[in-house]
Amino acid sequence: MYTENEVLEFVKEEDVKFVRLAFFALNGKQKNISIMASELPRAFKYGVSFDASSVTGFQTPDKSDMFLHPDPATLAVLPWRPSAGKVVRMFCDIKYPDGTPYEKDCRHLLKKAVQTAKNDFGVEMMFGSEIEFYLFKLDENGEPTKIPFDNAGYMDIAPEDKGENIRRDICFTLEQMGIMPEASHHEEGPGQNEIDFHYGNALLSADNTATFKWVVRTKAAANGLFADFTPKPLPKQPGSGMHINMSCHSVDKNDKKDYMEQVLAGIIKHVDEMTLFFNPTVNSYDRLGECKAPKYISWSKENRSQLIRIPASRNERRIEVRSPDPKANPYLAFTLLIYAALDGIKNNLVPPSAVDENLFAADKKITSALKILPDTIEEARRIAAKSDFIKETLGEEILKAFLD
Repeated sequence: MYTENEVLEFVKEEDVKFVRLAFFALNGKQKNISIMASELPRAFKYGVSFDASSVTGFQTPDKSDMFLHPDPATLAVLPWRPSAGKVVRMFCDIKYPDGTPYEKDCRHLLKKAVQTAKNDFGVEMMFGSEIEFYLFKLDENGEPTKIPFDNAGYMDIAPEDKGENIRRDICFTLEQMGIMPEASHHEEGPGQNEIDFHYGNALLSADNTATFKWVVRTKAAANGLFADFTPKPLPKQPGSGMHINMSCHSVDKNDKKDYMEQVLAGIIKHVDEMTLFFNPTVNSYDRLGECKAPKYISWSKENRSQLIRIPASRNERRIEVRSPDPKANPYLAFTLLIYAALDGIKNNLVPPSAVDENLFAADKKITSALKILPDTIEEARRIAAKSDFIKETLGEEILKAFLD
């Protein structure tokens, strides 16, 4: 964790020449502007302006001036750039010219949710992501194909698993950027891979998720491949998910209260309203209900056929939400999960009974009694449009951007 002065000293001592100021569009796509290192003191003091009307979902041309204010705590060197004349990156807060936080800044929204949990409820949520992706070959023009890099299966090894060296390169790069991967392996689909991370606080985990996707795409391109985070890139093959692991504990270390049931109940209550943000593309709904991706709103212990499962663990209990996919904006997804959990805590909600069945093979007598996740983006939009929960947590302007 750096301060402004420490960043300025680092830039001077480490021969940093370029600084990338990064931020996120509402769809989770990372944007950036590069400034010379000599401009950094000015950026810290005044911010760096950009045209917000050119970012989808942000501003109109008549009110387009916004400013990026770098967050020194997010400083990271880009290891793949030249060591002579280093390049660093910092995530930024987006503000109006008068310094007011921008209401469509998804990092700011997540920070607010974290503070609400801490100040109003005395709790902190911890998050970890499990992100799947496909590696595809390029054609003679360097454009992506749908030809997988290999035909290996779940946890296969080399030589069948051709992605082993790329995953290793990704993990080493992440370590150099201060991100600690937990495990990596080949997934079930041909050319499909997964890398998991250690737990962290909500903001750090969202930042790490965004950085991870960038590093994966960069390293794939360096190896002549295309990294595809599409939820269902190949028909009849497993889709790619972004399983979100989450726990909740009191900020008072002496308070050992278990919030799991209330958190679980709050998420189940609001999950259909949140689906538009967990699964934001048309292709997202080709994945749900197929190849181990959830379809029903249910939960169980250790059961991978459920929307939410409680994984076996020797440490702190956590829940795993299995419906989100890699196209979700992690800042918005984590924000919504925090507020859903807080609703469960505030109202002391009780979850429905666990469904201890394999829902991929269950009798219709069982599945017909369960509520189903939205199965099209149109349905997800209709549900979100009517949701007071979404309007209160994300705001009507962000909701409108996802409905347009």
